[in-house]
Order: sequence, then structure tokens, then C-alpha cells
Amino acid sequence: MSDVIKNDAVETKSVKSGQEKEIVRPSFIPQGKGITLTARPESLVIDPASTALIVVDMQNGYASKGGYFDLVGFDLSHIESVVSQVQRSIATARGVGMPVVFFKNGWDADYHEAGGEGSPNWHKSNALKYLRAHPETPQKFLARGDWDFELIDALVPEENDIVINKPRYSGFYNTALDSMLRSRGIRTLIFTGVATNVCVESTIRDGYFLEYFCVLLEDAAHQAGPREAHDAAVFNVEKFFGWVSDVDHFSEEVKK
Repeated sequence: MSDVIKNDAVETKSVKSGQEKEIVRPSFIPQGKGITLTARPESLVIDPASTALIVVDMQNGYASKGGYFDLVGFDLSHIESVVSQVQRSIATARGVGMPVVFFKNGWDADYHEAGGEGSPNWHKSNALKYLRAHPETPQKFLARGDWDFELIDALVPEENDIVINKPRYSGFYNTALDSMLRSRGIRTLIFTGVATNVCVESTIRDGYFLEYFCVLLEDAAHQAGPREAHDAAVFNVEKFFGWVSDVDHFSEEVKK
């Protein structure tokens, strides 16, 4: 058995190569509890009882042929594999009683929540810019009540799952997410969904500022733009805002 040296925040475990591997143990997880999730830049001890799985914006507009992303020209060639990995992550979370939170990004049918011309969102949203440039477009983008806004058929929330509508990139902005998590004793967040470099990263950043331990499952997330955008977001999370793992490690290690 490996020798383990413990202090308040970090465990250092000896490995066969003679090198030492750091394991971060948050102070709210008592010794003897939790599981070690393999991650970068170091492994992280998580307690499934105080962890939630976050599924960001897996809506038709972002993940389906004929949706907003597809129509404005974002590459969705790898989205099917990401959907499969998100499904695996959800099954793992539900299997251990971990809350699953689905985000749906968008606005009311009249776009009042988009902010109007006095909001940078009105000018920067690619969905809104496309609609203004193509008034002949027959469908609405990311408007509640429209197909584009709804979650994809492959990801159907169950009775105990939480579904939150959000009007901006971050899931914490103008939503009840923080109070919902704190009331359940949640301190660790596992992230999946789209887009890695926009709504996923934005929510992770806000989670970091609010003292949540955030983990990105890099193979269960899809970027808006070239692959380099995904890689840059993964770099930011790993170096500055949290930890990076993958679905295999999450599924295998959480079930132990």
C-alpha cells in the first residue's frame, strides 16, 4: 500500500516511480470520506454527497442539426461523441445519488431578457446578430417555447433533476443556482456541455469566485469555434479556475 503524507489541504502519495503525486483534499471533506478523482493539475478528493453534475446548454440550438450553432456555421462534427459522454456522466451521477443540474440558455419569446440595444449581450450574441441580419429566418433562436431552446431528445431530465433557465453565459448570473446548491450542501461541481469556451468556462469562473471546487470533464464538452478554443478553455480551467478530468475516470472512480 502507498504511503500517504497528509496536511490540511494536500495529501502527497508515493508512487512506484519514486515521484510524489499531490492530491487536493478540501477541508470540508472529513478524513476517511470521499473518493479521489484523477484530474489535472492534481487529483482531487470529492464527496459525491456534496457534489453536483452540471450539464450546460445541451439544447437543440447548440447540439442539433438545424439549430442555431449549425445554421450560423459552428462546427458540430464531434457533437455526437460529446452527447454520448454527457449521457455516461449523467448515468454515473444518478447512480450515486448526485444531483444533476441542466442549464437552458436563452430568453423570452419577445427577447426582452436579451437586454435590447442598451445591452452588450444584444450586440455580441451571435444568435441575435444572425437573426437581425437574416430576417427571413423562419425560426427563433434560443427563445423559450421554441424547439431551438429545448434540451436535445437524447438528454431528458428526470423527476429529481434540476432545470434552470439562464439569460446570460454564466449559470450563476440572475439565477437561483447558488442558493439551490448551498441549500443542498454542494461544494464541488462537475461540468459537461457546451460551449467549453463560452458558457461552460463562464460558469466555472463564477463558481471559482463563489468558492466552489469546479471540475471540467474535457471529453464531455464541446466548443464554439475551432478546436483551439476548447483547448484554450481547458488550459484556463486547469491553470486558474479548477481541475480537468474525463468521463472514464469520473465514471470508474465515483462508483467505487
